[in-house]
Order: sequence, then structure tokens, then C-alpha cells
Amino acid sequence: MPKFAANLSMLFADTPFLDRFARARQAGFEAVEFLFPYAYPAEQIAAQLRQHQLTLVLFNLPPGDWDAGERGMACHPQRIGEFREGVDQARDYALALGVTQVHCMAGKIPPGASAELVRATYLDNLRYAAQQLAPHGINLLIEPINHFDMPGYFLNRSSQALEIIRDAACPNLFLQYDIYHMQRMEGELSNTIKANLPLIKHMQIADTPGRHEPGTGEINYRHLFAFIDQIGYDGWLGCEYNPAGDTDAGLAWRQTLAT
Repeated sequence: MPKFAANLSMLFADTPFLDRFARARQAGFEAVEFLFPYAYPAEQIAAQLRQHQLTLVLFNLPPGDWDAGERGMACHPQRIGEFREGVDQARDYALALGVTQVHCMAGKIPPGASAELVRATYLDNLRYAAQQLAPHGINLLIEPINHFDMPGYFLNRSSQALEIIRDAACPNLFLQYDIYHMQRMEGELSNTIKANLPLIKHMQIADTPGRHEPGTGEINYRHLFAFIDQIGYDGWLGCEYNPAGDTDAGLAWRQTLAT
């Protein structure tokens, strides 16, 4: 059976963030992920993880001004210094929280910037971040995101991400494969996962349309969960979906689709 991690940025959203760890454990999760930890001291989050015996499997590098619509800055030629400061901050949180994988959001393409400069900046920043994280045993992940939900985002397709990983040539740079985003962008989920399994270190799930629970849309999650087990994926599946109603009531999919 696949291993599921509750995404605390999206599940249990009717509860204050630091109280969602208890809700996740009560719902049967052994691991969690979330977008960003930086609004809280690392020790507060670490205390919740210890108290509820949860593993934190993933969070993102600082994204810039999220409320203003920024979605990372790794591809932005004018924000290299800010990006590098964010790498240091993410590394310190990862070490304090026992996290061995962090996701670097590429960011939106800056207006007027050439495609060549944006890609070169992204590669240089990924190499820098991977090199800073490697001595601590931390993987750096990149994730293609669909351009319907996030217009202007630099990284949209699995083939593009795989080319970036190849060209960056960093041994701790891997693919974060979001089934929801890639269904919207390209489909061909099973074959893509199988072909690139050695480079996939984390996956996330949601159904489409709606980005709700597995089983609420067009994706055949019963097949995918069995297939992912069959091919030997041993990482976590992050439940990064918007519950259609009450989070706990919607978790029945784990029994009906994944057992």
C-alpha cells in the first residue's frame, strides 16, 4: 500500500496550522508535508512533530511574496541574492525539522527576460542550492506545475524538468511528480512514472477537475496506487488536494482506492 502524507497547507484547513498535526495523526497519517514553515519558529513545528510522532517529508524554499502572487524566484535573473538567502533559510529549517527533501519553486517568467537568460539563471540557482544542501544529505526537488492553475510559471512539463535535471548534473537534484498537475498538462501518467522512477523522489496527488480527493474526478487512482506499488516506488504520496467537504469525511478514499 502506498504511503500517504497529509498536506497541512490544504487538509484540515478549518483548524489553526499548529493544531493540524494532531488532526493528521488522529486521521491515521504517519507523515505530513506543507508549503512553507517560515511563519513559525522551527522549534514550534518540531515540537508538534515529536508530540504526534509524525515525519515531515517535504516543504518548499521561500517563494517570495506569496500573497502578491509570487511563486518562487529561482528563474528570476534579478533576484539571485534573495534566492540564495532563501536556500540558507530552508537548509536551517530542514536541519531543525529532520527533513531530507525540499522543493524549489521555479517562479514565474519575469516580463521582458529572454528565455535563454531565464533558463540559465534557473540552472545556476539549482546548482547552487543543490551544492549547499548536499553536505547535509538533503535532496533538492523540482516540480512541473500546470499553466492553467499557475499562468506564467516557468516549469510546466515532465520532459522539461527532466532536461533541467540532466543539464544541472547535480547528484541530489530530483523530480517531484504531481499527478494532478501532470494529468492536466500531458496525461500518460503510468508510463511517465515508470520510465522516470529512479529520478522521482516524491509524488503528490489530487483529482481533476476540482483538485479534490482521489476518486472525485477523471484520474484512475485505483489503478495508479496499485501500479505505483507494483513498480516499486517507496517514497511518500503527498495528499495535496482541496477537500470537497470535511477533510476527515473525505478520507474514505484511502480504504476504497488504495487497499
